[in-house]
Amino acid sequence: MNLIPRSLATRTAITMLGALMLVQAIGLTVHALDRVELQSLAQTRDIGVRAMGLYRAVVLTSPEQREQVLHNLEHNDGMVAAIEDVPPHDALPPTPFRVRRAITLSTQLVPVPPPERHRELVMLGGPEEQMLAIGLRMPDDRWLNMQLPMPPPRIWQSRHFIGAFLMMSLVSALVTWWAVRRLTAPVLTLARAAEALGRDVNAPPLAEEGPSEITVAAIAFNTMAARIRRFVQDRTFMLTAIGHDLRTPITRLKLRMEFIDDEDMRRKLLADIDELSAMVNATLAFGRDVAAEEPVGTVDLAELVRTVLDETADWWPDLVERIVFEGPAHLAYRGRPVALKRAVNNLVRNAVLYGGSAEATLTVERNLVRLTVEDRGPGIPPDELERVFQPFYRLEASRNRETGGNGLGLPITRNIARAHGGDVELSNRPGGGARATLTLPL
Repeated sequence: MNLIPRSLATRTAITMLGALMLVQAIGLTVHALDRVELQSLAQTRDIGVRAMGLYRAVVLTSPEQREQVLHNLEHNDGMVAAIEDVPPHDALPPTPFRVRRAITLSTQLVPVPPPERHRELVMLGGPEEQMLAIGLRMPDDRWLNMQLPMPPPRIWQSRHFIGAFLMMSLVSALVTWWAVRRLTAPVLTLARAAEALGRDVNAPPLAEEGPSEITVAAIAFNTMAARIRRFVQDRTFMLTAIGHDLRTPITRLKLRMEFIDDEDMRRKLLADIDELSAMVNATLAFGRDVAAEEPVGTVDLAELVRTVLDETADWWPDLVERIVFEGPAHLAYRGRPVALKRAVNNLVRNAVLYGGSAEATLTVERNLVRLTVEDRGPGIPPDELERVFQPFYRLEASRNRETGGNGLGLPITRNIARAHGGDVELSNRPGGGARATLTLPL
């Protein structure tokens, strides 16, 4: 299973969001490290101020009243203090945080002469034990031992941090998605314009506006579309002009055939001229179909197929039981009704003429309409399946003038299908006969 999205907008958005999340993660890591360091400094300063404040209150009190002072002081923050004969060497297990050194007290803290301001300090524990034991030697060589809670620094201490982070991520995601959609929208517009050009060579041009790159692409696309239209028009006009110019000499030849005394020769020449005239008329019809600009409308495709089959059954009443339809009762489709009817009629007519039957099946598969027309005739040689779509090409064994073939039915059908964005393909049935498949996008 391929988990990589196929949409360019989704890929770009995921890449940008991933990069944004990485940058945010790095920034939050730096912020967290700074916050830990700041909290550690603030915690150390707070503990020092509280410990020295208590020490000053005890030292400045007479020895008889010190216990009473400690008893009267309420420590709601978890601090425990006592006056003992030994430092807190057994209060906590030994750790690398153990400190035993002499400190010099400020005269503002303890107003005693300088030689007596030197006091010994013992500290045990630390953040790992979440408790700090402090011992300060007093002037009478007894120890003021204190135990203070020392919780580890909390990185995400702010109550609003999670909400702010989620809001920032949501806004970033929305802005990123909006920006990506705006940037990739011209690609989708170009794809739709190309599809419209495939359906209709006279589709409206792209709007040449927006950023410079988009404008250049739109100009190039419109130039390409104009060249394609000019090429198709030139080819169509050439075929139509040739067919039109040939009608006059053909008419003159028919008139002159009347002066030939040899009846057999005259009949053969008239047959050749009739065939040539039929080809010219088919060429003119082909040119008109290509150049026609029939408006697009909503047509019931299922009803259209049934109508063609009914009309065909009226022409061949002895084949009514072999002309069948299978599909939905109704199927709305946006297309050119006259052109679609001619395409379906060509497929059904070929199946009846050269296969003796026409079994039409109409189905809808996702965003695709599929019409298959099958017959039970001799089929088509594999190397001829694609060649029969060439103009005026006929399989002489069965598709000749006597059976009504002129070699333009399938090319016209394919042109109509491709003008709607679809196609026509031929294949042979496993049990014998030919199968024509017309596909149209919804």
